Amino acid sequence: MQIDVTRSILIIVICAGCTVLERSLPFLVFRGKEVPRIIQYLGRVLPMAIMATLVIYCIKGITFTSVVGWAPYLIGIAITAALHWWGKNALFSIAGGTIAYMLMVQMIFV
Repeated sequence: MQIDVTRSILIIVICAGCTVLERSLPFLVFRGKEVPRIIQYLGRVLPMAIMATLVIYCIKGITFTSVVGWAPYLIGIAITAALHWWGKNALFSIAGGTIAYMLMVQMIFV
């Protein structure tokens, strides 16, 4: 039991350290220097590319054989897009779309 707790704490500490290093590395590398244009470009393009990749990954399993196979996915995507268009807040729109999807899957499209 003690080994499992120690191992879990060690994993958490290593993950936290890697996250802090990953977040602070650009500030350490580009301190006092102009950020290269390619890095600026990637900073603008990658977040949207990552979101698009996640959407495609999430909807790859849609089946159109019944309404239950496609409706929750597409309604959830529409709700997420509408919330993001309205609120311009990624956390709000993702949380709202996820909650709507989970409610549909658990209560409506059973």
